[in-house]
Amino acid sequence: MRLRRTLMGLSQQSLGQALSLTFQQIQKYERGTNRIGAGRLMRIASALDVHPSYFFDDMPEEIAGKGAGRNHGAVPDLNYARRETLELVRVFSRIDSNDVRGQLLALMRVLGAVDTN
Repeated sequence: MRLRRTLMGLSQQSLGQALSLTFQQIQKYERGTNRIGAGRLMRIASALDVHPSYFFDDMPEEIAGKGAGRNHGAVPDLNYARRETLELVRVFSRIDSNDVRGQLLALMRVLGAVDTN
């Protein structure tokens, strides 16, 4: 939820207003403190312009394999959710040229393979 909200450039406040919720409630959903019911998940998906299945893509096996009622802890903080990564994805998605995006991706692959030690 946080990833999609941030990619869309929405604050917790603005998403909360769109859903008639407080930003604190959005925070609790994003941290995994509060569960999201099916009806609310449908409204959130609509507000974020995604299909509800979006929230289950790439779900970690340790969470996906658990039955209802057994996941009481917060969702783990995944690397892709870091602020810098979100900003990079947001800026990258604004580049219109396929060639430029391809060149940047190639550069990032090279930089990612460089040993910084």
